[in-house]
Amino acid sequence: MAVPKKRTGKSAQAKRRANWKATTPATTTCKNCGAVVLTHTVCPECGTYKGKVASIKGQAMLESKVEEAKEVKKSKKVKEEAEAKVEETKAETAEEKPKRTRKTKKAEAETEAKSEE
Repeated sequence: MAVPKKRTGKSAQAKRRANWKATTPATTTCKNCGAVVLTHTVCPECGTYKGKVASIKGQAMLESKVEEAKEVKKSKKVKEEAEAKVEETKAETAEEKPKRTRKTKKAEAETEAKSEE
């Protein structure tokens, strides 16, 4: 076993370690939620890895998205039904009301003259 004969000095040790530099960790964006994530790790925001659910948090988010999609479909149906009702009522009211025409001053004067006689 190698045993040093003398202790290494502080300056020699510092010179040797001068090139030990920290590097910034590689990051990517999550395909599911767009959060910044370390490479080769599960997303802490949505719990997915490579587009697949990889944690309990991800499973819960997946279930909530399914529920939201169902609610959106229901709201779209309700909106469509309401719009259809509005169109029906507009069509009914348009048929019931006669069109109004603007009378000219001469025509108004003639109707007043007839009503006075």
